[in-house]
Amino acid sequence: MDTLKRSHGANSSPLTPIVFLERAATVYSNSPATIYNHITYTWADTYRRCRRLASSISRLAIRKGDVVSVLAPNILATYELHFAVTMTGAVINTINTRLDARTVSIILRHSESKLVFVDYQLASLILEAVSLLPVEQTHPQLILITDDGSPSSVIDSFVNSYETMVEAGDPEFKWVRPETDWDPLSLNYTSGTTSSPKGVVHSHRGTYIGAVSSLLEWFVPKQPVYLWTLPMFHANGWGYIWGMVAIGATNVCLRRFDASIIYDAIHTHRVTHMCAAPVVLNMLSACKPLRHTVQLMTGGSPPPAAVLLRTEALGFEVTHGYGLTEANGVALVCAWKKEWNRFPDTERARLKARQGVKTLGMTMVDVVDPESGVSVTRDGLTLGEIVLQGGCIMLGYLKDPELTAKCIRNGWYYTGDVGVMHPDGYLEIKDRSKDIIISGGENVSTVEVESVLYSHPLVNEAAVVGRPDKFWGETPCAFMNMKDNGGKPAVATAEEILKFCKSKLPGFMVPKSVIFKEDLPKTSTGKIQKNVLREIVKSMGVPSRL
Repeated sequence: MDTLKRSHGANSSPLTPIVFLERAATVYSNSPATIYNHITYTWADTYRRCRRLASSISRLAIRKGDVVSVLAPNILATYELHFAVTMTGAVINTINTRLDARTVSIILRHSESKLVFVDYQLASLILEAVSLLPVEQTHPQLILITDDGSPSSVIDSFVNSYETMVEAGDPEFKWVRPETDWDPLSLNYTSGTTSSPKGVVHSHRGTYIGAVSSLLEWFVPKQPVYLWTLPMFHANGWGYIWGMVAIGATNVCLRRFDASIIYDAIHTHRVTHMCAAPVVLNMLSACKPLRHTVQLMTGGSPPPAAVLLRTEALGFEVTHGYGLTEANGVALVCAWKKEWNRFPDTERARLKARQGVKTLGMTMVDVVDPESGVSVTRDGLTLGEIVLQGGCIMLGYLKDPELTAKCIRNGWYYTGDVGVMHPDGYLEIKDRSKDIIISGGENVSTVEVESVLYSHPLVNEAAVVGRPDKFWGETPCAFMNMKDNGGKPAVATAEEILKFCKSKLPGFMVPKSVIFKEDLPKTSTGKIQKNVLREIVKSMGVPSRL
C-alpha cells in the first residue's frame, strides 16, 4: 500500500465551501435560498447573482489574497457577499457593525482592505473611518448597499452600488478555485482587542470541515428554514453561512430584530432553526409560547440555567455550544443523552449549561495545566486551560507570528479559557483568562476599557471586571480612585466617567457601573487583585431594570 499516493487532482482537489453553493444551485435550484423583506431568491438565482457580483468585483482589480470587507447587518447582500467575494480568490472580512469609527479604521488599516461594501445606514461610519486612515495608505474603494427607500444623497461618496454591480456582472463567470486547501478564505477580527488587532485567518479547508461538522452536531436536516438573528459578522455566523447552503436551507434575513420581530418571522416563515447568544434567549423568555418547536443553538457565554428553563418552556429546543473565532465557530457542544430526559427540569438545565464534548470537526479537546500541558483530573473541580486540536482551527493571526506561536504550540491551540473536566468527559468553563467579559455575545477586553479610563485626566487607578446582568449576561463594572488634587482626591461623578467612555468606546464596551474606592486591593507586587473586585461585585447583586 505504500505505493498508493496522493494523485494530482483526482483524490486531492482542494476542499472549499464555495462548492456547496454550486451544488445547491443544481439540487435545490427552485427552492428558496434567501428571504429578505419582500424579496425571495432561489438557489439557482443566488448562484447566478453571486457569479455576476464576483465578475464585477474582479473588474475592480481585486485579486487572489486581497481583503474585501463588508460592513452591513444581516441582510441579503451580506449573505451573498460571503460567496461572491471568495469566488474571486479574495478573502472576506466581515466587520462588526457595532464598532465605532476609530476601531473600524484600525481594522481597515491592519487588513489593508482593498474594497468595502457598506450598508447605507452605516455610510457615515465608514466615511469617518476612512478619513482616519494614514495619508500614505491606499484607501479602499467603497460600494454602497441600498434598500428600497434608502436616501440617494450618500451615493456620491461611493464608486458604485451593490445591485448595479450584480446587474453588470457576467452570470457565467468562472469562479476562482483555491490552489490548495490552505488558501485563506476569511479574516475575522476578535472584538474588544482593537488596540492590538487580532485578525483571525481561516482556510478553505478549515471552513469546509467546520461547516459540515456544525450541521452534523446539530442534526440539521435537509432544507430547514433558518432565521438569521446571530450576526453574520460573528465568525461568519458561527460557520452556518456556509453550512446552510450545503443542505439547501431557506435563509430568512433580518436587518434588525426584537422579540416581536423574531416571533413574527418564526410564524410567518415556519422557522425551524436559529442561533442566538443568551441575551437573545433572555429577550425571548418574556414572550408567549410558540406554535411549533424551533431548534435553537446558543453560545457566546454560558447560559444561566433559569434562562434555559424559560426558553425551552416556550417551545424552543436548546442546544448549547462553545466556540470562538479561532475555531471556526462551534468547537464543543453539550451533546444530549436520552437518559437525561428523565431528570428534573433544574438538573437538565444544569447539565445543558455545560459546554460539553468535542464536535466532529475537532480531533481532540482537553483541559490541561497551562504550564506543564498535563491533563487535569476529571473531577469537575480542578481548573485548567481549555485546549483544542482539529481541522477547524485557524491558520493564525494576521501579521502576528509571535501571538500565533504563543497560542498554537505543542500541537494544540490554547484558548485562554479556564475550565474543568467532569468525570463523564463533559467540559465546563469556569472563568475567562485575560479578563475577557462577554456582554450580549460581544467580547469586551478589560485591558482596552482600562486604557481609556486611565486616559481620563482625573483617574489615578482603574480596574474593570464583569458584573452579572440578567439581560446581557454580564456588563463591565469599573473600579477606580482619583488623582491627588492639592491634598484631596480629585472629584468626578460616575456620569462624567461614563460620558468620557462613550466618546472613546463602542457602546457595548462602556462600563454600566462605576465604583469609586480610596484604595484598590493589590498583591505584594503591586498588581490589582481582580479576584477581590469580582467578589465585591458579586455581593452587590444583579442590577435591577425598569
